[in-house]
Amino acid sequence: MKKCIQCVLFFAIILWITPSLGQNLDYTGNPDRSFLTARELAFNGKRDQARDTLNQILVKYPDYVDVRGLLASTLSWDGRYEEARKQFNRITSRERHNKEVWIAAIKNEMYGEEYYLALGLANKALLNLTNDRDLLELRGLALKNIHGKGNKPRFKNVVDSVNVLNHGDTEIKSYKNKIGIESSFEIFDAFYDPMFYTSLEYSRETGIGLVLPRINYSNRFNTNGLQYEIDFYPKFSKSFYGYLNYGYSNATTYPNHRAGIELFANLTKSLEVSLGMRYLEFDAGNATIFTGSISLYKGNYYFSLRPYVTPKTQGNLSLAGDLIARKYFKDGENYVGIRGGMGYSPELRQLKDGDMILAETVLFLESERLRFEYQFTGQSNLNLYRVNIGVNRQELVFATGNFFWAFSAGISYQMKF
Repeated sequence: MKKCIQCVLFFAIILWITPSLGQNLDYTGNPDRSFLTARELAFNGKRDQARDTLNQILVKYPDYVDVRGLLASTLSWDGRYEEARKQFNRITSRERHNKEVWIAAIKNEMYGEEYYLALGLANKALLNLTNDRDLLELRGLALKNIHGKGNKPRFKNVVDSVNVLNHGDTEIKSYKNKIGIESSFEIFDAFYDPMFYTSLEYSRETGIGLVLPRINYSNRFNTNGLQYEIDFYPKFSKSFYGYLNYGYSNATTYPNHRAGIELFANLTKSLEVSLGMRYLEFDAGNATIFTGSISLYKGNYYFSLRPYVTPKTQGNLSLAGDLIARKYFKDGENYVGIRGGMGYSPELRQLKDGDMILAETVLFLESERLRFEYQFTGQSNLNLYRVNIGVNRQELVFATGNFFWAFSAGISYQMKF
C-alpha cells in the first residue's frame, strides 16, 4: 500500500513540473528568419510544417502581424475558414489600417461562401480605409454573390475582373469601356524575315454581354495586311454565356472570312467547360475546326485545356491542343501565366513557299509552342499592361520532318473609362 502511495505521489509531481518545464522551453530563435523559412514551406505546399513554426513564433511574439497573417492564410488555403477567421480577427481588431490583412480576411469569407460576413468585413475595412478601390471591388463582389444567392456564385476563389461585372452597389463606379493597343514581333532562325503585328481594340460591357470590335494589322513577307474583327460574349444566365466571332479581310495574309461560335457552362463553383467551332475561308479553300475547353479555378490558380480537331480533305483528322496555367494576385486582372501547345493545326501563322503565301487551311504542320506572360494594373487600376515572350518550333513547309525556330515578344496596353 505504501509503494502505491509513493507511485501516485511520484506521477503527481511529474505532472505538476511538466507544464513548468514546457513554459521554460520558450522560443529562442530569430523570429524574422523563422518567418521566412515558414513562408517558404507554406508556398511549397508544406503548410503543416509551416504552421508549426508560425505557432512557435507566436508563443513568444503574439503580436507579430505578418506571422499571424501567414498562419491565417495557410488555414484559409486548406479550407479551414473558421480557424482562419479567428486569426484574421485578432489582427484586424488591432491593426485597423492594414489593407493586406483586410483583403485576405474578406477573401477568406468569399472562399467559404460566407458572403454576408465578407460584406460586413468590407464595410468595416472601408471605415478605416475610406474609398479604397480594391476594398470597394471586393464589397461589390460580395453584394453580387448575395444578390445571386441560390444560383451559382460567380466568385471562383480568384477575384473576377471588375470590368465584366455589374456591381450591385451603386456607390461603386463601374468602368464599362476599354480601349487598348497591342504590338508584337516574331523573328526566325532561318528562311523568314521578321514579322510584325499590331491590333487596336475597343470593348464595351452592355446589358446583354461584352462587345469587342478590333482592327488587326500585320507586316509579313514584306506584305502589309488589315483584318476587321468583332467578338461578342452574350450572357444567357448565371451559369451560361457564349462567344461569337466574325472577321473579314481582303489581304492575302489573312483569311477572307473567319467565324467562331462557342457555349460556356459553369458546372460548379470552380469548373467551367465549353464546346464550339471555328471556320476559316481562304481563296485556296476553307477549314472547319472543332474545339472546346475545360477550365479549373483552384484558389488563386487557373488552368485551362483546349483541344482542336480539324478534319482533313483526305478524311483523317488534325489534332492539336493548348494548355494555360495562371497564378492570380490581387484580382482577376493581375496574373503571371504560361501557355503551351503542340500538335497539327491550321490556325498557325501563314508561311511562304517561294513567292506564294500559303493559307493556313492547306497547312497541317507539326509544331510545339511555349509562351510566358505577365499582366498587371497601374496604381489607379485604370491602366492595364501585359508583356509576353515566347518560342515556337515548327515544321518547314518545303522539307517535311525538318524544323525552324521562331522567337516572339509583345506588349499591350488598355485603358478603362
